Amino acid sequence: MPDPTINPNTGPDADPNTRPGAERPMKRDPRFAARSTHDPAATRAFAVQAAMCLRDEKCEDLLVLDVSKISQVTDYIVIGTGSSDRQMRAALSHLSAYGEEAGFPAYHRSTDERGTWLLADFVDVVAHLFEPNARAHYDLEMLWGDAPRVEVPDGPGPLASKHRKGAG
Repeated sequence: MPDPTINPNTGPDADPNTRPGAERPMKRDPRFAARSTHDPAATRAFAVQAAMCLRDEKCEDLLVLDVSKISQVTDYIVIGTGSSDRQMRAALSHLSAYGEEAGFPAYHRSTDERGTWLLADFVDVVAHLFEPNARAHYDLEMLWGDAPRVEVPDGPGPLASKHRKGAG
């Protein structure tokens, strides 16, 4: 007779697709894949281009962290500082449009109530935009301090030419 104190739906031998106490397996949503199927070189290039896009939008103190070896959620984190809520929202909107064009559509965008921390999740790359005090407070650079930094080259990014065309 099985021990009634042991729940077969929990513990190391439990089926991860079954909810505790449920008879049927949970359906997996394909949008929630742990990793995408993008080429690692293309992902790295997009992370760098994302930082350059944000620089084109006048964001400052841009940083790209390679968290692929220490995060199960994403491969790269892009961090930048904006000067105002309006500027950061426009920068994130333009970055999302660029991501769509580049084959990295934003899965989710988020902002806090006061617009001091904005985020765009491209699955393999997550971009964070902060106002200066929020960036200092949350200190993602320290949180991900073990992650190698990726160099962002000087020069115009993918949005620079669009700004020049629109100005003429």
